[in-house]
Amino acid sequence: PPPPPPPPPPPHSLTRRPPSTTLLDIRRQRQMCIRDRFNRIWRAIKKEALYIANEEIASFEDIDRAWMLLLHYPIGPFGIMDMVFSGFDPIRFGRHVRQGTFDQLLLRPVDISVQVLGDDFVLRRVGRIGQGIIIFAIALGLVDIQWTAGKILYLPVVILSLIAFFGGLFMIGSTITFWTIDSIEAINILTYGGSELMSYPMHIYPDWLRRTFTFVVPAIFLNYYPALYFLGKEDPFAMPAIFSFLAPVAGFTVFAAAVAFWRYGVSHYQSTGT
Repeated sequence: PPPPPPPPPPPHSLTRRPPSTTLLDIRRQRQMCIRDRFNRIWRAIKKEALYIANEEIASFEDIDRAWMLLLHYPIGPFGIMDMVFSGFDPIRFGRHVRQGTFDQLLLRPVDISVQVLGDDFVLRRVGRIGQGIIIFAIALGLVDIQWTAGKILYLPVVILSLIAFFGGLFMIGSTITFWTIDSIEAINILTYGGSELMSYPMHIYPDWLRRTFTFVVPAIFLNYYPALYFLGKEDPFAMPAIFSFLAPVAGFTVFAAAVAFWRYGVSHYQSTGT
């Protein structure tokens, strides 16, 4: 007898949609493929550089010098790792704790802080740094600043203090995930929210919020008061003049506290069993 007819296809709502072949999807897949390949190559280079430095075959400076000489790149691999704190991003680091891959980092004969700092190179952040430099250069051309030797020397100190401040907040957020397993939203409020808050003058905020970012999170000393000093503006709060020069104290105090908290968290880490 003839074979039975095939069953009717299920309704359209239950059928699996065919894979999209739009140009946008093809571009996204290509970008993801390029990013994954770059990260694999970068991890191999980073691992070998860490091994060479750990075995004292060459110093950090020699590795960077060889990188710059052979590839004509302005900074070396350790300079790249110092440039970003993407490895300490609480969201990414929380995934390490949750999946148990942080245990693998602890087994390697390299300082755990160096490994986490260079865990992933986020290429898009280089563009954000360049964008900030361009905007800062345009702003300098639009304002009338009476430059002095003190202001010229103090400007890079403020920038380094800001880097230390936000890097410390990232480290604190990552350390908290040892107990919470996943990142908490409060850290994002301090990092990304704090960055947004600091882009506006502090005198526009209510008293409770300004006190919070003065005495609890000392962000006011890293942006607002240095800006008053560079622009030659009077302080509307009539605070002591030394407040304009407390940027390195605030930034590196937060960073030092974050490093101490990070070491405490690593020493009390008990794994998740995954």
